[in-house]
Amino acid sequence: MDTLSQLINLLDNTDKKDFKRFLQRKNRRTDVKNLQLFNLLETDDINALSKLYKQRENNDAYHALRLRLQRSLLSFLSHKAFEINHSEAHEASRLVVVARFLLENGVSKVAFKSLDKAERLAHDIEHFNLVNELLLLKLQYAHLEGAENLDELTARFLANHTAMLRESNLNITYAYLRRELEEVNLKGKIVHLTSLIISSIRKHKISLRDLMTFKSIYQILFIANEYAAIQQDYSLIERYVVRINNFISAQPDKKSTHLFHHISIMYFLANFHLRNKDFSKSESYLLKMAELMAGDKRYGDLFFARQQLLIALNLHFNGSGDAAVSVLQGALAKVKATTKAEDIADLRICLAMFYAQHNNRESLRQLAALTRTDAWYEKKLGMLWTIRKNLMEIIVQAQFENVELALSRLQSFRRRYKKYLQTTSEDRVLAYLRLVEQYLLKPVVAFEPSYQEAVLAQLREAGNSDIFRLSFIAWLIARWEKNTSHEVTLKLIKGAY
Repeated sequence: MDTLSQLINLLDNTDKKDFKRFLQRKNRRTDVKNLQLFNLLETDDINALSKLYKQRENNDAYHALRLRLQRSLLSFLSHKAFEINHSEAHEASRLVVVARFLLENGVSKVAFKSLDKAERLAHDIEHFNLVNELLLLKLQYAHLEGAENLDELTARFLANHTAMLRESNLNITYAYLRRELEEVNLKGKIVHLTSLIISSIRKHKISLRDLMTFKSIYQILFIANEYAAIQQDYSLIERYVVRINNFISAQPDKKSTHLFHHISIMYFLANFHLRNKDFSKSESYLLKMAELMAGDKRYGDLFFARQQLLIALNLHFNGSGDAAVSVLQGALAKVKATTKAEDIADLRICLAMFYAQHNNRESLRQLAALTRTDAWYEKKLGMLWTIRKNLMEIIVQAQFENVELALSRLQSFRRRYKKYLQTTSEDRVLAYLRLVEQYLLKPVVAFEPSYQEAVLAQLREAGNSDIFRLSFIAWLIARWEKNTSHEVTLKLIKGAY
């Protein structure tokens, strides 16, 4: 999808009407074709060029028109974002702009009052760059009537400069850890998260107190959550979760000023407890997440798909399979053009898993709707997600007796992922695949004691207690139990076998 189409997809129906009025006001000539082009792109008309220009030599004119429309759209979006965003940061920025104008025109008393209010707002939301800007403005005009004591102002400026440097170090550390995580996820690099975080924190001289802010907690939880998912072991980040719980409970009044980070933290904590099979705690964080999302429609839309996914997973693994399916069906029906393709893929593959665990052939249709290439899924959703998707396709095809297709997919899987799995010491996935292959080649093997023991031995391997790994193992057990994979999964979660 090109950039212009991506920008258009950010608009809802009301926004599109407003943008058309924006173009009409902007157009000074009657022969401008930007509105026509917008209408054609909005309807996804592939013959846009021929409808706008009769001759093929007008390619240059068409591309120039697209570029002008893109610039107009960016201008409209910037105005719209500024108008709807009434956050403390924008309010403080407005006050600084007004104060600068007043100071330049000699109205100092009112200007300093505006700067005082802006400083309080910016400090509350830890916007150190904005505090730096307004303190520099106060210092520049410190000789005027109504200005603060210069020594006190200087001390505050230096303290904020230290905070700015600390935040910069945190951001550098976060960027480094994100890069390392990409190396783990896409190239199979072996790292130890705790050692990596500790060495990075020491390198940039970051204290534990520095880490106890909404933004830094969000950053660390993001890294830790991704790492735990790759390692299939969420106990690795338990020590961080305890500290974060203590911090959040002590900061109830700051949620409105850190809404994005606060909602994200609730999501990560809900996911952590889900993966540790503590469904009640996970649901309690999802309720808090919903309360925060209700406070701002933008974040409600942004987090909707991810929140619904966790709600459905909690229901499914807690025994309410039908309710879980209904939640995902409802979520997919409500996704918008602005919903990330990755979030939609997450909902769809999860629904495919639910159907498969209930022996419902609708699972095949949901998997068929995941039409992107493996390379796209690896880049957008990670290697682990793509490996799970491929494994699911193999066992679902086998489940509904498409054995030849399942074997073909299995061989393709080996060719693409065997080296990666061996590099990351994930031989247990290859061992699981061998068990699936044995069943495909000779279904009656599922009733042999030696085969059953090999399957059950996987339950005793470290890292195989994760709910998704249990779901895959449950599929093999269900072959001889003549039961649904869902029922077997619930037994495994409760510690059976």
